[in-house]
Amino acid sequence: MPLDVEPPAPPELEYVDPNQYDDASVADGPDVDYRRQELQEFLEAGGWEEAFDRWRADAALSEREFAIATDMDLFSQFDFFWDDFADRVGYHAPGIPEDWQERSYHPELDTWGTVSAINAGLTEFGQIVCEHLKESYVDWEAEYEPPEDLPDF
Repeated sequence: MPLDVEPPAPPELEYVDPNQYDDASVADGPDVDYRRQELQEFLEAGGWEEAFDRWRADAALSEREFAIATDMDLFSQFDFFWDDFADRVGYHAPGIPEDWQERSYHPELDTWGTVSAINAGLTEFGQIVCEHLKESYVDWEAEYEPPEDLPDF
């Protein structure tokens, strides 16, 4: 059954080196363009809501778990960036850390199952946003040119 909730506002993308995330590794350098401004425009032009509609149609998250994630403002903490080397939109999904019990993140966080469901749901949503942006909005090609001396496999 689809998740019957309204989409949260898209995140405000700021410059962050994606390599600082534990879950991302992208080519970097002084002239790397992560194209966050264009991605921000795509999110605001409908990409975020369209991807959200795709995600919530099959989301394994319950409305209670979605409410917790929304209360914690997790959706605003997503980061999206262009990974030129891989010719894809990359992302970093926010999540509830392992020390959630000691730090009392939210009064309704009561089990590891709830935490895991929220973290998995956010990861799945981030992937859908990336795929949707690449399929429906990104109109540029990767500029990365592999070296000519790569071996054939």
